Amino acid sequence: MKKVENINRHKGSLYCSIFGHNFQVSKKVTYHVKEYNCCNCKKQMTTNGNGYLTELTDKFREINSVLERIHKNKMKRFAKNKEAFSNLKMTS
Repeated sequence: MKKVENINRHKGSLYCSIFGHNFQVSKKVTYHVKEYNCCNCKKQMTTNGNGYLTELTDKFREINSVLERIHKNKMKRFAKNKEAFSNLKMTS
């Protein structure tokens, strides 16, 4: 069974080497940082600090998880402050 998976993977990498990768967003970390996955060869990429695609290594996985946690906390805090501000509207 593993042999079939390897053949399919090599077939996808051959396709990608000829025609290029077909990346689709697999995870949205923040508004600007996303993780991508190639449909054919399953190669994983992410955006780096400059906005370019970089191979998704363990280091970048850790960075993305920390960024995601910070972003979620910020959005929770923003929603809480927005809710508190809407309760303080002045009425005439």
